[in-house]
Amino acid sequence: MGSVAGTGGRRVGRPRAERRPESGLSPRDELLAAAAELFTTRGYAATTTRAVAERAGLRQASMYHHVSGKEELLAELLESTVTPSLTYARELLAQGAVRAERRLWELCRADVALLCGGPHNLGGLYLLPEIRAERFAGFHAVRAELKDAYRQLIAATAAGGALAKSELDLRTDLVFGLIEGVILVHRSDPDRSVSAFAEATADAALRIAGV
Repeated sequence: MGSVAGTGGRRVGRPRAERRPESGLSPRDELLAAAAELFTTRGYAATTTRAVAERAGLRQASMYHHVSGKEELLAELLESTVTPSLTYARELLAQGAVRAERRLWELCRADVALLCGGPHNLGGLYLLPEIRAERFAGFHAVRAELKDAYRQLIAATAAGGALAKSELDLRTDLVFGLIEGVILVHRSDPDRSVSAFAEATADAALRIAGV
C-alpha cells in the first residue's frame, strides 16, 4: 500500500515526541508498529489516532502525512498476516514434483507460524466487526485467494482427488478454519513454542483433509 504523499512532491518533516529514541524505522513503519501494539492490547475501538501517533513518537498532525488514519493502518496490518502466506502458497502450488500432501502440510505449518510468530497477536484483529467494511476489501480478496490455494492443494492429494465438490469445499472450510482458529489458542497460551504449535496444527489439518 502506498504512502500518503505530500503535495507538489514537497518533503514533509516529521516532528517527534521529545526524548523518543530513534528506532531506525520509517515514520510509516513506526506507526504500523505502534498500531499493532495498541490495537492488540487496548483494542481497535479504544485506540485513538493520537495514541498511535504518540506511541510512534510523532505528533498527531504529522501522522496524517504518512497515513490517512486508523483504518489504513488496520488494513495494512491485516494484509501483512495473509500476503506472505499467499506468496508461499503460490510457490508451493508450482512445485508439482513434490507430493501435494507434503506441500499442504508445509503451507499449514508456515501459515500458523506467521499468525503466531510476531510480537503481537495480529490474527486477533480478524475478529473485529469493523473489518466487514468495504475499506478492507483488499484483505478479504487476498484471504480468499489464500483459501483457494488450500483448496487446490487438498484437491491434489490422493484423498482429496476422490472427493465430490461439496465435500472438498467442506474440507477446505474446516482446514482453513482450523488454521485461522489458532489465534484463539495462541492468545490463551502465548508462551507456547510457535514451531511445535505450527507443526502440530499442520498434522491436525492433514487429518481433517483426510490425508
